[in-house]
Amino acid sequence: MSNLFIDAAFSRPTERPPVWMMRQAGRFMKEYWEIKNKYSFLEMCKTPEIAADVTMLPVDLLGIDAAILFSDILVTAEAMGGQLSFEQGVGPQFANPVRTLKDVEALDVPPAKESLKYVADAIKIIKERLAPHKTPLIGFAGAPFTVMSYLVEGKSSKDFKQTKLMLHNDPETAKALLSKLAVITADYLNMQIEAGVDAIQIFDSWAQALAWDDYKEFSHYYITEIISKLNRKDIPVISFCKGSSVFAPLMAEAKPDVISIDWNVDLLDIKNRLPSNIAVQGNFDPHILYADKKVIKERVLRLLERMRGENGFIFNLGHGIMPDLPFDNVKYAIEVIKEFKY
Repeated sequence: MSNLFIDAAFSRPTERPPVWMMRQAGRFMKEYWEIKNKYSFLEMCKTPEIAADVTMLPVDLLGIDAAILFSDILVTAEAMGGQLSFEQGVGPQFANPVRTLKDVEALDVPPAKESLKYVADAIKIIKERLAPHKTPLIGFAGAPFTVMSYLVEGKSSKDFKQTKLMLHNDPETAKALLSKLAVITADYLNMQIEAGVDAIQIFDSWAQALAWDDYKEFSHYYITEIISKLNRKDIPVISFCKGSSVFAPLMAEAKPDVISIDWNVDLLDIKNRLPSNIAVQGNFDPHILYADKKVIKERVLRLLERMRGENGFIFNLGHGIMPDLPFDNVKYAIEVIKEFKY
């Protein structure tokens, strides 16, 4: 069955670009906070009915063309033995940071069907709820380097000092950790595919911290390994990283179906430098969504016109929605996109 989002992801002709937005089921919605104020973040992720409720918010309230599973990139690290917690205003923290080979060896690589079953359960509920809308569901996982950075730093970081020290002073330990993360990530994504997701996105949120050679050795290598192991028949694979405007030619070598591009580059220019069978997703600067609606419309149409007639274009943001963005502005941008025709 033809679907706007899936067709665009596979670089097939569409009547208009599909649209969804990273972090679309998040903190900019009052309806999200009505749920969040009752439960902890991890309770939301681990309770299938609640995860389904949050996943459905942008489908019901924004009318987007694809839903994305509500979860977190760090659930794989927790399943391996990371003692994960979330604190308001602080973000994710691991009480047992990984700094030595012994720490890496202590991490388990459990089967995803056992350790992350709650995600599969959520997917099944979401798919039932999405059926009347005929909206595809995107599953996702964090890329090994990004998840590694949280495990090594023990929390969010601005300079990734401990992570980079491990890469440079103890690369074998870094690779042992990345290899374990790659194994569980591929297994986890295949579990999501089996549970019913229609597409997969791999998030390498902190790749821009890496120099080219380090990205190639400590990120790209493991993403390539993961993608090669996916049961991806009829399931498009989207590769995202902050820094994709630089790394896109290398990212293409991992053979994703779509590369999600940040806002630092002309989208048509980078698409023309990629293989013709790789679609692009992006690359609208989310900060524009703070502006007046006439500005939002002008900038949305500018990107749409730039990509007019291109097969393989999914309208998205260059990164995620900020929590204080006005909901009406996000909704308005989506309405402008949905009215556009090639």
